[in-house]
Amino acid sequence: MITTDVIARDNTGQFIADLKKEDFDVMEDGVKQDLVSFVLTHGGRVYNASAPPVAPQMEGIILPAAKPTSDAAGRIWLIFVDDLHLDFSNTGRIKDLFKKISKELVHEGDLFGIVSSGPSSIAIDMTYDRKRLDEAIEKISGAGLKPSEILDTPLGAEGPAEVRYRAHVAFDTAYGVLKNLESVHNRRKAFVYVSNGYDFNPFSETRKQNDQELNRQMTGGNSADPNSGDTNTSASDTNPFMQQGNEFSFADLASEISELTREANRANATIYTIDPRGLVGGPDLDQKVDMMDYQNYVTTSQNSLRVLAEQTGGFAVGNQNDFVKALKRIDAETSDYYVLGYYSSNPDPTQRRRRVEVKVKRPNVDLHYRTEYTLRPTKAPAAKK
Repeated sequence: MITTDVIARDNTGQFIADLKKEDFDVMEDGVKQDLVSFVLTHGGRVYNASAPPVAPQMEGIILPAAKPTSDAAGRIWLIFVDDLHLDFSNTGRIKDLFKKISKELVHEGDLFGIVSSGPSSIAIDMTYDRKRLDEAIEKISGAGLKPSEILDTPLGAEGPAEVRYRAHVAFDTAYGVLKNLESVHNRRKAFVYVSNGYDFNPFSETRKQNDQELNRQMTGGNSADPNSGDTNTSASDTNPFMQQGNEFSFADLASEISELTREANRANATIYTIDPRGLVGGPDLDQKVDMMDYQNYVTTSQNSLRVLAEQTGGFAVGNQNDFVKALKRIDAETSDYYVLGYYSSNPDPTQRRRRVEVKVKRPNVDLHYRTEYTLRPTKAPAAKK
């Protein structure tokens, strides 16, 4: 069953809570679908629930046998601590952010889990026990690379090898968590993604300047001045192996982010990204990084988080210090919503990418929902012996 969360608001931004199943039309690639499941959650309580004719089998995530509240309206929170991309110097600020998340987002009756990508070693299975979240917060510590450490990282065939490796670990961890959410239906699934973001080729200009300076030192100062008219160039300019793979860094990053967002859309999970750096100024005085290079790095990393969020129906919280306001907005979006479910009428498994459009018959209603999902690749049948 394909499910999609829909948030309906009027012209003033208020949630509309009196829509019925027959008020909605769901189109997949332009073809109208028959709604078999309809759930309204308003203010944290479930109303007008219409269950699907065939209950989906719950696999992947092991849900607790008993629930401490009398209703089934609690949300599911997956909190991802990407400590491989969080600055150690901001550890105190990061812990304060997670304390705000605990206070503003995770309420009684909400099911949550928290996992980290690196040495914080946090892996808390789905639980209702809020004390587990407090325990996890105490373990959080930033372990991201400093600019000087990134510049000292050896270049591989695809650029800075350690930078790529850390990003792959983070994406793989997040992908595994999202994959387990596919089998959970009719509950709001929010993925809170806390990270500084990603750049596969950071500080490229500073690295180039450093290479030129090193080359001048090795050649006794005979290398050409970059501001002069001399056509001689440094080794880093002419050696193709120094730049191999870097020119495709943006495309590679976009491709890997797309894989993660496709998995989130398959699971009908909304990603909300949070950059705990807040308003970002310049680099620390002890980090010898070109100012424009540093700003480009910040912009690229923040854009990666923005794409992750917007492609899954969420939004990015970055370049701001008022986290409480943003968390209240996330809380509102995950407290009032409709969940519409249908079985796709398109039997063609080769058409993996499916466009989703939701319409409402009432005028002056603003709808917010995911616009597509992607099927998993089908395995080729085994050859007969």
